[in-house]
Amino acid sequence: MISLRPCLLFILLCIATVKHAHSNNDRKTYIVYMGDHPKDTDLTSIPSLHTTMAQKVLGSDFKTEAVLHSYKNFNAFVMKLTEEEAKRMAEMESVVSVFPNGKNVPRTTRSWNFLGLPQNTNRETTESDIIVGVIDTGIWPESESFSDKGFGPPPTKWKGSCHNFTCNNKIIGAKYFNLKREFAKDDILSPRDGEGHGSHCASTVAGNSVNSVSLFGLASGTARGGVPSARIAVYKVCWKTGNCGDADTLAAFDEAISDGVDVISISTGLGNIVHVPYFQDSNNIGSFHAMKKGILTSNSANNLGPNLYSMTNYAPWLLSVAASTFDRKIVTKVKLGNGAIYEGVSINTFDLKRKLYPLVYGGDIPNTAGGHNSSTSRYCEKDSLDKHSVQGKIVLCESIQGAEDAGFLSGAVGVIFGNNYPKDLPGAYALPALEVTLWDLRLIHSYLTSNRNATATIFKSEEVNDGLIPSIASFSSRGPNPITPNTLKPDIAAPGVEVIAAWSPIDPISSVKGDKRKVKYNVISGTSMACPHATATAAYIKSFHPNWSPAMIKSALMTTATPMSRTLNPEAEFAYGAGLINPVKAPNPGLVYDINEADYIKFLCGEGFTDKELRVLTADHSSCKGQANKKAVFELNLPSFSLYVNDSYFSSPYRRTVTNVGSTTSTYKARVIAPSLLNIQVKPNTLSFTSIGQKKSFYVIIQGRINVEILSASLIWDDGNHQVRSPIVVYQF
Repeated sequence: MISLRPCLLFILLCIATVKHAHSNNDRKTYIVYMGDHPKDTDLTSIPSLHTTMAQKVLGSDFKTEAVLHSYKNFNAFVMKLTEEEAKRMAEMESVVSVFPNGKNVPRTTRSWNFLGLPQNTNRETTESDIIVGVIDTGIWPESESFSDKGFGPPPTKWKGSCHNFTCNNKIIGAKYFNLKREFAKDDILSPRDGEGHGSHCASTVAGNSVNSVSLFGLASGTARGGVPSARIAVYKVCWKTGNCGDADTLAAFDEAISDGVDVISISTGLGNIVHVPYFQDSNNIGSFHAMKKGILTSNSANNLGPNLYSMTNYAPWLLSVAASTFDRKIVTKVKLGNGAIYEGVSINTFDLKRKLYPLVYGGDIPNTAGGHNSSTSRYCEKDSLDKHSVQGKIVLCESIQGAEDAGFLSGAVGVIFGNNYPKDLPGAYALPALEVTLWDLRLIHSYLTSNRNATATIFKSEEVNDGLIPSIASFSSRGPNPITPNTLKPDIAAPGVEVIAAWSPIDPISSVKGDKRKVKYNVISGTSMACPHATATAAYIKSFHPNWSPAMIKSALMTTATPMSRTLNPEAEFAYGAGLINPVKAPNPGLVYDINEADYIKFLCGEGFTDKELRVLTADHSSCKGQANKKAVFELNLPSFSLYVNDSYFSSPYRRTVTNVGSTTSTYKARVIAPSLLNIQVKPNTLSFTSIGQKKSFYVIIQGRINVEILSASLIWDDGNHQVRSPIVVYQF
């Protein structure tokens, strides 16, 4: 008789093996965050402590390579876990948060002149000691914007280095991060920029002045950064896979802090609207630890607008920057065979010499051999059009997903497509193209259907003056802060539409393979372009005041901002924050609102953090005892006031403290601008100072009734020389 025991053992072994393999396959990369390192910890021992934690969670599944990365300036590490293991890790005594290694995405000739910062503006010699850290897609070092001609050696404080990259005295640091080792075929395994986005941002902050640049004649002039004498350190975290990983972003922050940068600029964010707690996001965590070391982080507000609550980074310790228009507007026109001309938007550098071509509708020419019909060809989806039917013709499409999806549109001469959104995000395509309103699309389609020999031509783009300036771009993400409603976000606005700056010449302007247009300077739009304008202004302030804290610099940016029009921006302060940056006024604000780490701890107590969480976060004896007050947010010393109300009548007091950084002897009087529905009192309403650095406190009491969604007001402290303006917003939605 044959024994069943060996068979049974074999089956059980197979099941165990399959289960083990399935468990490994279920593991995803997580970041385990534990705040600050314990005091007096030998940093060389940190990796072994992280390994011990991994062993406790993984048990028999543990392997020595389980911990993928350990950070230096904050207590965190990266490892692969299942959801169940991640939950067990999060329950450990010393852990603040455990969150997936999510994917973020990357988010000027005239812009600095528009902001009032001319090329010959007053500059401190210490500007060349300022080091700006740019976390992005890398940098193209051969660009004239990054030449080190005339630069001396790096500042002695600099501790950074260059990895697989030749630096100079302008680009003094360059590193790259890809902990998961996931690369696209044409990725460059160095800090060199293969996409252009990082070079564009870096040159907007600190690029040299370069004369006679343009994009095939568009946006011609002198390209320059806001602080052209400053040094640049680049930290490449974004790759052609479309991924700017959280773990890599945290690694970049970690290195930038150690290297000794003065300001950090990061134009990345989530690709969709997700509201996560403050310490479950790499930008918020990294900027928190940068703040503790005296480094301000400037972050793009994201491109997920125009709806309210569309921001994804809203921590009060970082600077959130919205994108505004300025006095450049690029338009593209199409002319039909009947003489009608319609204005649309794109960056079209092709010139059809006004020649008319046959006009066809995508829905009428599907690629039936490829399995398509009019339901897909009307949207001109990839390979949905019949190649023979589009040759030598301009195609009318209902819409197009993007330049890369459109490609060369099966060999068409050009394409016209419709969009619901406002015309402030022009794209570059691999063929003549423009985007028109849906109304104009219908009119063009009507012409096509009523004429058997319909024709059209697409003109090369041209520049026109935009009379409705500045306004916030439709794509710019809006507040309020979904986690802490009584803090204002975004903080500030800066030019982010049709900005020209340095580019990587190996990446075509349409990002479509086969597009032979390679350029050294490109025109693009996004909050990614606004962020470096604010970063540069922060660096400019830092060059005058090297000892100012991040909060003081942020305060100077906000209280000197130029107010923007509520008429052009119905979301008001939730679109533009304090207003448009004013680089000339920012270094001399008169008064500043300062915030230190202890103030943020008190704020976090009010947000519901426990003693245990705070002790882990700060690695000291921080306690919420006596501080766990939900009204703590009203005492956080921000240079803005935001009040969410759910009752018709409200009354809320705010405590603020200002520091005198203007005239030694001065007296400021409070002036309030408010609608009749608001009663705003300032106590005391006069502040007198007798020395620089002197502090004075006051209360702002906001009372009233609300019968609209948003009420806007402002408080201005005025000594005759300085007008220190803080935005006030009351809302219900």
